[in-house]
Amino acid sequence: MSELVQLDISGRDRPGITVALTEVLARHDVTVLDMGQSVIHNTLALGMLLDVPDETSSPVFKELLFAAHGLGLELRFAPIDENDYEMWVKAQGQPRHILTLLGRSITAGHIARVSAVVAAYGLNIEQITRLSGRISRREGGQPQHASIEIWLKGPVTDISTLHAELLALGIELNLDLAVQEDDIFRRNRRLVCFDMDSTLIQAEVIDVLAEAAGVGDKVAAITESAMRGELDFTESFRQRLRLLAGLDASILPALAESLPITPGAEKLIRTLKNLGYRVVILSGGFDYFAHDLRERLGIDEVHANTLDIRNGKLTGEISGPVVDGPRKAELLRQIAVREGIRLEQVIAVGDGANDLPMLSIAGLGIAYRAKPLVKQRARHALGTVGLDGILYLLGMRDRDITSL
Repeated sequence: MSELVQLDISGRDRPGITVALTEVLARHDVTVLDMGQSVIHNTLALGMLLDVPDETSSPVFKELLFAAHGLGLELRFAPIDENDYEMWVKAQGQPRHILTLLGRSITAGHIARVSAVVAAYGLNIEQITRLSGRISRREGGQPQHASIEIWLKGPVTDISTLHAELLALGIELNLDLAVQEDDIFRRNRRLVCFDMDSTLIQAEVIDVLAEAAGVGDKVAAITESAMRGELDFTESFRQRLRLLAGLDASILPALAESLPITPGAEKLIRTLKNLGYRVVILSGGFDYFAHDLRERLGIDEVHANTLDIRNGKLTGEISGPVVDGPRKAELLRQIAVREGIRLEQVIAVGDGANDLPMLSIAGLGIAYRAKPLVKQRARHALGTVGLDGILYLLGMRDRDITSL
């Protein structure tokens, strides 16, 4: 016979603790059924679930206490009921989700509010991990961003309602909150598809062209209405495009060079490329500018609208079909099939209503600094930091990113 015992160890962390304690357990044929460890500011918290043979229980506990004393550790023993253990075994395989908090800073108040939502859904917090790097308190050590990852256990009966509640709370707290199912695909993404205008760049190219053509106000009004989902994208696109007829194409190179890249975009793409991702632009904008961005950022592939130019002037038309919302989703599917990956392995990022079709089918669809309607309909929304905040949604830590 044997007894089940929970062993909790705490104290100052140092090398050799695990070997010293497990050697004691090994001498008495104790089986370790489970264990977990965390270290915060050199303070150790180590837990073990032990199956201890009856005939060795007293000697093993004495030796453990003696070893712990020599290491300056505190030990606590607690018997585990057999029925409780069996319930714990049966609980394995329960749904798990990862809740990522991302902002300029994360306070105790933020964590309290988020934890209250988690508790209201009957979810249990299993683990909390800091993803952002350590911050010095000395002069000049101001954090640029902060991120933690909370591991949740338990079924979520209405994930849409949870998303909506977290979105509303995030807006109130000026915090990005994203909850994802913890499955094999979360750790195995392979393709990322970006919108370009107001996503990879901080501009709407058609508005920039309109300013150059002297029709900025007219085009901007149509653009805003379309991005809010109030107008059909394809028709509104053609309306705006016609207003550009006659614009001299010689200004395109200077305009392309002037387009500001979104903060964090270069770091994000460089990191994803180093990890073997294929990076694609799927844009309702214009391929002249997308190809320029491709060269600047090292993007693999571009799909966008081709401006029709005759005699050095824009005609107000495009060559080929409009790259609208459905076309973006279709292209995303085609690329995934060609690359031999599942849609669950795809990340899609965009800001407008015409991005929603691709955001909805990607394994990780992210509305970035998006219009209110898009935030509400997308499963994930980011906006408090740069585009490189997406790396935290992939579970990456600052030290991982730095090492790349």
